Amino acid sequence: QVKVVESGGGLVQPGGSLRLSCAASGRPIETMGWYRQAPGKERELVASIGSQSSPNYDDSVKGRFVISRDNAKNTVYLQMHSLKPEDTAIYYCNAKRSNFYGIVIDYWGQGTQVTTSS
Repeated sequence: QVKVVESGGGLVQPGGSLRLSCAASGRPIETMGWYRQAPGKERELVASIGSQSSPNYDDSVKGRFVISRDNAKNTVYLQMHSLKPEDTAIYYCNAKRSNFYGIVIDYWGQGTQVTTSS
């Protein structure tokens, strides 16, 4: 099936930068993206990008984060700039593909911790 593995999280000072990477293997992937979940909050979409479409960003990260992908490698990146304490969360990589019946299936990575603190 599809295996999703992400990396790149860590501890960074406010205003700093970090880059997350995620690779999906096993099947061609149509859409890849990043979600995050802070303690006590619901998981929320950060950014996503299709194989041929332009990226989509949550308003909270527009102008600060950039998502990109390498279609040949089924790999997606999230370059994060001007990080804020509010960005602290576990970041999850997400991969979507349609099955034979046209149903979209989600695959998830195990998460990588991003902490912005002084």
